[in-house]
Amino acid sequence: MEIRPTEHQVTDLYKLIIGCVVPRPIAWVTSLAENGRVNLAPFSFFNGVCSNPPTVSISFSWNPGSDDHLKDTWRNIRARGEFVVNMVDEAHAERMNLTSADFPPGESELEYAGLETAAPATGATPRIAGAPVCFECSLAHSVDVGEGAGSATLVLGTVRHVYVADGLIDDRLRVDVHALRPVGRLAGAQYCRVRDVFEMPRPSYADLRPEE
Repeated sequence: MEIRPTEHQVTDLYKLIIGCVVPRPIAWVTSLAENGRVNLAPFSFFNGVCSNPPTVSISFSWNPGSDDHLKDTWRNIRARGEFVVNMVDEAHAERMNLTSADFPPGESELEYAGLETAAPATGATPRIAGAPVCFECSLAHSVDVGEGAGSATLVLGTVRHVYVADGLIDDRLRVDVHALRPVGRLAGAQYCRVRDVFEMPRPSYADLRPEE
């Protein structure tokens, strides 16, 4: 099947992208509103970018439900210049899903999900207490991609501090994925667990084409 994006509706292309680009890590983002209230929301158009400086990316989609078409999280980040990415493990999956609801202004996602915060090492935005890994970030760059429904703002955050729960990492900063038990995003209401892990060492060209 050949698909030409110009011949399809934005909603159908969205389903195609989220169904094919899987599994996706989940950024469970804490940010501070102008009044100091902690906002919490999950985003799965998220990934690492580079290590020098350590940088992560999050894509915030166009929001039809607000006058400025901004997600609350992106509005907060743009105003304060900082945010925290809390990684989602199996123990927090259901509570993460609760915070994805369209809470009205003034309603606390944290309180409803029974979550507490912990003081950050940098800045003012707290992390989620109990989250296995937390990246405290400052806003580095943002790029608007497209216009109107289906468009997004790609945000790059510089990681200025990392919290990792005890027992997840060794002295060379290698993470034990079996202990982390991360949850990934698929399409629709589908998620996945990372339990079936296998290794494939990267070959060198010399190994692939040995001299005769």
